[in-house]
Amino acid sequence: MTNNEIIRLQQAGELEKAFNGIVETYTERLYWHVRRFLCSHEDTNDLLQDIFIKIWRSLSSFRGESQLYTWVYRIATNETLNHLRKQRRNSIIEMCSLSDIMAQRIDDDPYFNGNEMQRELHKAIQRLPEKQRLVFNMRYFDDLKYEDIAEITGTSVGALKASYHHACTKIKTDMENIFL
Repeated sequence: MTNNEIIRLQQAGELEKAFNGIVETYTERLYWHVRRFLCSHEDTNDLLQDIFIKIWRSLSSFRGESQLYTWVYRIATNETLNHLRKQRRNSIIEMCSLSDIMAQRIDDDPYFNGNEMQRELHKAIQRLPEKQRLVFNMRYFDDLKYEDIAEITGTSVGALKASYHHACTKIKTDMENIFL
């Protein structure tokens, strides 16, 4: 189902059909978007359910002032970041670094099917500051335009480009230190 079809259904008050279209269209993309942050299949599936509940509850208030996919991504991104902040608070209590926890999840993930270089790349991404990790994932993996990322995150295009550049530099340095 196309975004225009989903929006027409939503505007016609056929919210259940519109929602089903969103689920059908975005489940896989959102799964991988969230998974890159949580590094856990189970946690991603749980959070994805929460994200779709939030989308369902907000669907009637979608006004079409943004593109449907940026609206959906914004909800998914905000829910993911809120989830990570909760985990970070818990890891502070446990005296563990959240990036260490995520790196361990990558190592322990039975669903990870990449080689050693890919594994280390994902660990390097987890070590990035939150904003750089967000921009890097959306630009590199999701192939979103800076303008769309700006709409999703509420950040200027210039700041996003700088964050992406810094993220790439840090990842490159990490990878060189590991493999050279």
